[in-house]
Amino acid sequence: MITFPNAKINLGLNIIEKRPDGYHNLETIFYPIHLQDALEVTRRENNDAPYTLHVKGTAIEGKPEDNLVVRAYELLKKDHDIPPVDIHLFKHIPTGAGLGGGSSDAAFMLKLLNEHYNLQLSDNQLEDYAVTLGADCAFFIKNTPTYAEGIGNIFSPIELSLKGYRIMIVKPDVFVSTREAFANIRPHRPEYPVREVIRRPVAEWKDTLINDFEASVFPQYPVIGEIKEELYHQGAIYASMSGSGSSVFGLFAADTTLPEIDWGTNAFCFKGTLSE
Repeated sequence: MITFPNAKINLGLNIIEKRPDGYHNLETIFYPIHLQDALEVTRRENNDAPYTLHVKGTAIEGKPEDNLVVRAYELLKKDHDIPPVDIHLFKHIPTGAGLGGGSSDAAFMLKLLNEHYNLQLSDNQLEDYAVTLGADCAFFIKNTPTYAEGIGNIFSPIELSLKGYRIMIVKPDVFVSTREAFANIRPHRPEYPVREVIRRPVAEWKDTLINDFEASVFPQYPVIGEIKEELYHQGAIYASMSGSGSSVFGLFAADTTLPEIDWGTNAFCFKGTLSE
């Protein structure tokens, strides 16, 4: 059985306060986009191991047992009768991009196993499993535009459609660590809460729909800020870094021909049309 985990972008991201446990409360909008990995699960011919993981496409560092799709499999296997499997993951969503690729793979693994082995788990039950794998992982269970708060794990549905807009996503050959992203963050109550801003036309988002991480990340990695500037120069209606980086996306009018640009060595670029 095969499925296609998709990426997400963040529309606005406000860091509101630091919590006693050291984490930060935030608010953001998660919006699904049609940039996808491919994930296939088949039953193993023999039972010499509970699973094998085969990864192609974008390289992933780390041990197989640490991969989120494997952790999702093991999480469900603890509570349900699931046979040994071969897992084939083709990575197209870049890692370390703020696009939720790993979280999406894990959530889609939960959904695939639930359907393939008729576990009869509800979306709410799947979300309970997913949240143990990552704060944003549960978003990909329902996979619809969502307002997120807390540490990014408390969800409320929102009415928002960007259907028809063209999108360009650029990720330079840069990795931004969580520590670096938070290095110069000063939590504050936003002047423009994201829930209010997204009710306005997209053309009004530029100066009001803010990603607080940009102020911390751009001085450390100027190339990321330069990409955002170039997207506006090329006609984007709205542009922003996604999550804590390092990818930047631009939204363009539906009738726009997206530009051909050399973004530099090993840069990733995706072009598409939003369908939600």
